[in-house]
Amino acid sequence: MGARLRLAALALAGASMLSLHVPAAPQPAPPAPPLAALPGAVPPDVALVRSHLERQRTGLVGAELDALSRTIVKEARRHELPVDLVLAVMHVESRFHAFAVSPVGALGLMQILPATGRELASQQGIPWSGPQTLFDPEANVRLGVAYLKWLKGRYGRIDVALAAYNWGPGRIDRKLRAGRPVPAGYASDVLAVYRSRPTS
Repeated sequence: MGARLRLAALALAGASMLSLHVPAAPQPAPPAPPLAALPGAVPPDVALVRSHLERQRTGLVGAELDALSRTIVKEARRHELPVDLVLAVMHVESRFHAFAVSPVGALGLMQILPATGRELASQQGIPWSGPQTLFDPEANVRLGVAYLKWLKGRYGRIDVALAAYNWGPGRIDRKLRAGRPVPAGYASDVLAVYRSRPTS
């Protein structure tokens, strides 16, 4: 009996000694903080946009917000539009919700109709996979900013360009040809937001 107890004790001691030498399972690395949270990791204007987007109900998280912030700044610069104007359009169009759908079928952050999106995608060299392409926030912004720039070039005035963004250029052209006033409500809403929130 005593021998059995001694053997059991030795076995337990050996097991506990063995357990000391077994390496612990590797712990997963902690998730990297968002780029905007790292000092000096992003340009200040991108960080400001990221900070603004974090306070909205975008339906996006982490790296998606980082990528979207960079895209907004990059596309605004590329098309020579103020970043704040692009943000103001998003605010009025979708309240920054990346998966917004309007009653007339406009989609995404900048509320682009699928037919318009398909044509713009062809012009801008953006792969088109059907209307769901407009739920890709970066593609949506690239298309929306390019469209706004085209409208601004066509009409020469940002208020008329914004009216055409909302109503469609066909309707605005007919009003201009007939000498009728261009609807001002949408442009007024966007420009009021633009002037009230300097982020860049």
